[in-house]
Amino acid sequence: KVLPLRSNIPALSGYAFSRLDPSFPARARKSRRGFVAAGDNYGQGSSREHAALVPRYLGVAAVIAASFARIHQANLVNFGIAPIVLTRASDLRFLRRGDRLVISGLRAAVRGDGKLSIHNLSTRRRIPTALSLTDRARRILLAGGLLNLIKKGG
Repeated sequence: KVLPLRSNIPALSGYAFSRLDPSFPARARKSRRGFVAAGDNYGQGSSREHAALVPRYLGVAAVIAASFARIHQANLVNFGIAPIVLTRASDLRFLRRGDRLVISGLRAAVRGDGKLSIHNLSTRRRIPTALSLTDRARRILLAGGLLNLIKKGG
């Protein structure tokens, strides 16, 4: 179904995560400032750039996951999406579709210490997370304007 679309990112974006949540592409287009929550080894089998380009096109600023597939994590960074790792994988259960999230400590995390906290405003729960980035990945995220995608103050 999507193979003929190949590098047509706007057309491909209509299928992003649609097998899991058919409303995702429309909601992401509307908000232009979202997050994806995922389990273990997020991005496994998604080494093509399109798997990161499409969420970026839709405005996804970060993926919050228990862990990341190495190549996909690098692709997320290359396209300006923050790969945020849950400190406790079991905390994934506290993230639900439609939750309003605030990331605290993003500037400091990207610049060096890696520690972040996600405040789920919908459930009033704080979730400890981290960025595990190489120096190169840090420079890419900073140069790509990641901090401008997320409200100032973090």
